[in-house]
Amino acid sequence: MTRMRICSQIEKNKVSAIIRTNDQDLARGAMQAAYQGGFRMLEFTLTTPGTLDLIREFSQLHGVLVGAGTVMTREAATNAVRNGAKFLVSPITDPQIISAAHDHEVPCILGAFTPTEMETAHRLGADLVKVFPAPPGGAAYLQAILAPLPHLKLFPTAGATPDNFREFLDAGCVGVGFVRSLFVPEELAVSNFASIRRRAEGIIEKLEQWQNRVQQTSL
Repeated sequence: MTRMRICSQIEKNKVSAIIRTNDQDLARGAMQAAYQGGFRMLEFTLTTPGTLDLIREFSQLHGVLVGAGTVMTREAATNAVRNGAKFLVSPITDPQIISAAHDHEVPCILGAFTPTEMETAHRLGADLVKVFPAPPGGAAYLQAILAPLPHLKLFPTAGATPDNFREFLDAGCVGVGFVRSLFVPEELAVSNFASIRRRAEGIIEKLEQWQNRVQQTSL
């Protein structure tokens, strides 16, 4: 797919499962549970051991967008794409990461927190803006930013929970990422993948309800 088509798919999927752990097998099992629960946008952070192997493995699944997170250098971006990553995510905004992503025809979601940082990331060429860390005002903070800056494509990856993520979508965000609120540390510690799958199913069910409501409202 082209970069623009992948961007469109990201905005269609709306929700991303993001795993960060120090155990490759645990990351595999947890992400498999998220996939079984209905997630079709999966992000493995490069701080996780064996991330490139996991990206290669999960990118073989049909209908799934697999990406690399915590991308900090051009070399890391290139390695991730060569192993199957279809999008790149970073907690920072670095022109070198943007350049690498676009050279390989994949979108980048780069980190920013303030309105100035978000606009800077957009002007430098970030396809989407990863709102990081979690905004203290939650969805209201992002809604206030999008009022004068509606062209920004915000994708918060902290602060969203199964209970509040639809508030972020209502505020105008193009999508949200789930980290600890999906992969609860206490459940990861005991490999409770069944609970992760059920939570994923609940998120997808709420997303479908939100999409139906939006569609009905637009009629």
